[in-house]
Amino acid sequence: MAAENAKTVKRLVLVVVCMLGFSFALVPLYDVFCDLTGINGKPSDQAAVYESVVIDESRTIKVEFITRTHSGMPWEFKAQTAVVRVHPGEMGEVEFYVRNPSDRDIIAQAIPSVSPGTAALYVNKTECFCFKHQPLKSGEEAIMPMKFYVDPQLPKDISVFTLQYTLYDISAKVQPAVEVAMNTANGE
Repeated sequence: MAAENAKTVKRLVLVVVCMLGFSFALVPLYDVFCDLTGINGKPSDQAAVYESVVIDESRTIKVEFITRTHSGMPWEFKAQTAVVRVHPGEMGEVEFYVRNPSDRDIIAQAIPSVSPGTAALYVNKTECFCFKHQPLKSGEEAIMPMKFYVDPQLPKDISVFTLQYTLYDISAKVQPAVEVAMNTANGE
Protein backbone atom coordinates (compact mmCIF):
# COMPACT_ATOMS: atom_id res chain seq x y z
CA MET A 1 0.00 0.00 0.00
CA ALA A 2 2.81 2.43 0.90
CA ALA A 3 4.58 1.68 -2.39
CA GLU A 4 1.42 2.50 -4.34
CA ASN A 5 0.98 5.77 -2.41
CA ALA A 6 4.61 6.73 -3.09
CA LYS A 7 4.11 6.00 -6.78
CA THR A 8 0.93 8.13 -6.85
CA VAL A 9 2.68 11.01 -5.05
CA LYS A 10 5.57 10.89 -7.55
CA ARG A 11 3.13 11.03 -10.45
CA LEU A 12 1.26 13.94 -8.90
CA VAL A 13 4.50 15.84 -8.28
CA LEU A 14 5.50 15.21 -11.90
CA VAL A 15 2.13 16.55 -13.08
CA VAL A 16 2.57 19.69 -10.94
CA VAL A 17 6.11 20.25 -12.25
CA CYS A 18 4.90 19.82 -15.85
CA MET A 19 2.03 22.25 -15.26
CA LEU A 20 4.44 24.81 -13.80
CA GLY A 21 6.80 24.43 -16.76
CA PHE A 22 3.93 24.77 -19.22
CA SER A 23 2.71 27.93 -17.49
CA PHE A 24 6.11 29.56 -18.02
CA ALA A 25 6.25 28.44 -21.65
CA LEU A 26 2.67 29.48 -22.46
CA VAL A 27 3.28 33.20 -23.12
CA PRO A 28 6.23 32.74 -25.52
CA LEU A 29 4.40 29.90 -27.28
CA TYR A 30 1.28 32.05 -27.61
CA ASP A 31 3.32 34.94 -29.06
CA VAL A 32 4.89 32.62 -31.64
CA PHE A 33 1.46 31.20 -32.51
CA CYS A 34 0.02 34.73 -32.92
CA ASP A 35 2.95 35.83 -35.09
CA LEU A 36 2.51 32.81 -37.35
CA THR A 37 -1.26 33.04 -37.68
CA GLY A 38 -1.84 36.79 -37.42
CA ILE A 39 -4.29 36.27 -34.59
CA ASN A 40 -4.50 38.66 -31.63
CA GLY A 41 -4.71 41.86 -33.63
CA LYS A 42 -1.08 42.86 -33.25
CA PRO A 43 -0.27 45.09 -36.19
CA SER A 44 3.29 45.73 -37.25
CA ASP A 45 5.19 48.31 -35.24
CA GLN A 46 7.31 49.27 -38.26
CA ALA A 47 6.48 51.90 -40.86
CA ALA A 48 5.32 50.41 -44.15
CA VAL A 49 6.41 51.80 -47.48
CA TYR A 50 3.45 52.65 -49.66
CA GLU A 51 3.80 50.74 -52.87
CA SER A 52 1.74 51.82 -55.81
CA VAL A 53 -0.91 49.14 -56.02
CA VAL A 54 -4.11 48.86 -57.95
CA ILE A 55 -6.86 50.38 -55.85
CA ASP A 56 -9.79 48.01 -55.55
CA GLU A 57 -12.67 50.44 -56.06
CA SER A 58 -15.18 47.59 -56.07
CA ARG A 59 -14.81 47.33 -52.29
CA THR A 60 -15.12 49.89 -49.52
CA ILE A 61 -13.66 49.13 -46.12
CA LYS A 62 -15.04 50.85 -43.04
CA VAL A 63 -12.27 51.57 -40.53
CA GLU A 64 -13.36 52.53 -37.02
CA PHE A 65 -10.99 54.24 -34.59
CA ILE A 66 -11.22 53.84 -30.84
CA THR A 67 -8.95 55.62 -28.39
CA ARG A 68 -8.41 55.03 -24.72
CA THR A 69 -5.91 55.80 -22.03
CA HIS A 70 -4.55 53.27 -19.59
CA SER A 71 -5.59 53.74 -15.97
CA GLY A 72 -3.57 56.48 -14.35
CA MET A 73 -2.87 58.21 -17.67
CA PRO A 74 -4.39 61.70 -17.36
CA TRP A 75 -4.24 62.70 -21.04
CA GLU A 76 -7.22 63.50 -23.20
CA PHE A 77 -6.97 61.38 -26.34
CA LYS A 78 -9.39 61.08 -29.25
CA ALA A 79 -9.52 60.47 -32.97
CA GLN A 80 -10.53 63.59 -34.90
CA THR A 81 -12.52 61.26 -37.17
CA ALA A 82 -14.10 58.16 -35.63
CA VAL A 83 -14.77 56.36 -38.93
CA VAL A 84 -13.21 56.48 -42.39
CA ARG A 85 -14.05 54.53 -45.50
CA VAL A 86 -11.26 53.54 -47.86
CA HIS A 87 -10.84 51.31 -50.85
CA PRO A 88 -8.20 48.58 -50.48
CA GLY A 89 -4.92 50.04 -51.74
CA GLU A 90 -6.02 53.64 -51.17
CA MET A 91 -4.07 55.81 -48.72
CA GLY A 92 -6.06 57.00 -45.71
CA GLU A 93 -5.18 59.58 -43.07
CA VAL A 94 -6.57 60.24 -39.62
CA GLU A 95 -5.49 62.75 -37.01
CA PHE A 96 -5.57 62.17 -33.28
CA TYR A 97 -5.83 64.91 -30.67
CA VAL A 98 -3.98 64.70 -27.35
CA ARG A 99 -3.77 67.07 -24.41
CA ASN A 100 -1.85 66.80 -21.19
CA PRO A 101 -4.04 68.52 -18.56
CA SER A 102 -1.86 67.31 -15.69
CA ASP A 103 0.66 69.41 -13.78
CA ARG A 104 3.61 67.28 -14.90
CA ASP A 105 5.45 66.48 -18.12
CA ILE A 106 4.56 63.03 -19.46
CA ILE A 107 5.97 60.73 -22.11
CA ALA A 108 3.39 58.39 -23.63
CA GLN A 109 3.48 55.37 -25.87
CA ALA A 110 0.50 54.31 -27.97
CA ILE A 111 -0.14 50.61 -28.43
CA PRO A 112 -2.37 49.64 -31.38
CA SER A 113 -4.73 46.71 -31.66
CA VAL A 114 -6.84 45.59 -34.61
CA SER A 115 -10.11 43.71 -34.45
CA PRO A 116 -10.79 41.27 -36.01
CA GLY A 117 -7.23 40.11 -35.47
CA THR A 118 -6.83 38.69 -38.98
CA ALA A 119 -7.22 42.21 -40.40
CA ALA A 120 -3.98 43.23 -38.63
CA LEU A 121 -1.99 41.50 -41.36
CA TYR A 122 -3.49 43.83 -43.98
CA VAL A 123 -3.22 47.21 -42.23
CA ASN A 124 -0.08 49.02 -43.36
CA LYS A 125 0.82 52.23 -41.54
CA THR A 126 3.26 54.50 -43.36
CA GLU A 127 3.25 57.12 -40.61
CA CYS A 128 2.05 56.64 -37.05
CA PHE A 129 2.50 58.27 -33.68
CA CYS A 130 2.60 54.73 -32.28
CA PHE A 131 6.07 54.20 -33.78
CA LYS A 132 7.74 56.42 -31.18
CA HIS A 133 7.31 57.98 -27.75
CA GLN A 134 5.10 61.06 -27.50
CA PRO A 135 6.31 63.67 -24.98
CA LEU A 136 4.01 66.48 -23.86
CA LYS A 137 4.69 69.10 -21.24
CA SER A 138 2.05 70.03 -18.71
CA GLY A 139 -0.84 71.82 -20.43
CA GLU A 140 0.37 71.10 -23.96
CA GLU A 141 -1.73 69.64 -26.74
CA ALA A 142 -0.88 68.14 -30.11
CA ILE A 143 -2.32 66.68 -33.28
CA MET A 144 -0.78 63.33 -34.20
CA PRO A 145 -1.26 62.04 -37.76
CA MET A 146 -1.57 58.43 -38.81
CA LYS A 147 -1.37 57.43 -42.48
CA PHE A 148 -2.29 53.95 -43.61
CA TYR A 149 -3.53 51.79 -46.43
CA VAL A 150 -5.35 48.49 -46.46
CA ASP A 151 -3.71 45.76 -48.49
CA PRO A 152 -5.92 44.76 -51.44
CA GLN A 153 -5.40 41.13 -50.38
CA LEU A 154 -7.67 41.75 -47.36
CA PRO A 155 -10.09 38.79 -47.27
CA LYS A 156 -13.40 39.57 -48.96
CA ASP A 157 -15.37 38.68 -45.82
CA ILE A 158 -13.80 41.60 -43.90
CA SER A 159 -15.55 44.86 -44.73
CA VAL A 160 -15.22 46.53 -41.32
CA PHE A 161 -12.41 46.54 -38.82
CA THR A 162 -11.54 48.52 -35.72
CA LEU A 163 -8.18 50.06 -34.95
CA GLN A 164 -7.82 50.84 -31.26
CA TYR A 165 -5.00 52.83 -29.68
CA THR A 166 -4.28 52.73 -25.96
CA LEU A 167 -1.97 55.39 -24.50
CA TYR A 168 0.35 54.41 -21.67
CA ASP A 169 2.35 56.72 -19.40
CA ILE A 170 5.92 55.48 -19.77
CA SER A 171 7.62 58.45 -18.10
CA ALA A 172 8.90 56.41 -15.14
CA LYS A 173 10.36 53.77 -17.44
CA VAL A 174 12.26 56.28 -19.54
CA GLN A 175 12.97 58.82 -16.80
CA PRO A 176 16.68 59.27 -17.65
CA ALA A 177 15.68 60.30 -21.17
CA VAL A 178 12.76 62.57 -20.17
CA GLU A 179 14.76 65.80 -20.28
CA VAL A 180 16.37 64.92 -23.60
CA ALA A 181 13.00 64.01 -25.15
CA MET A 182 11.29 67.14 -23.85
CA ASN A 183 14.09 69.37 -25.14
CA THR A 184 14.14 67.61 -28.52
CA ALA A 185 10.36 67.85 -28.91
CA ASN A 186 10.52 71.58 -28.30
CA GLY A 187 13.44 72.20 -30.65
CA GLU A 188 15.88 73.16 -27.92
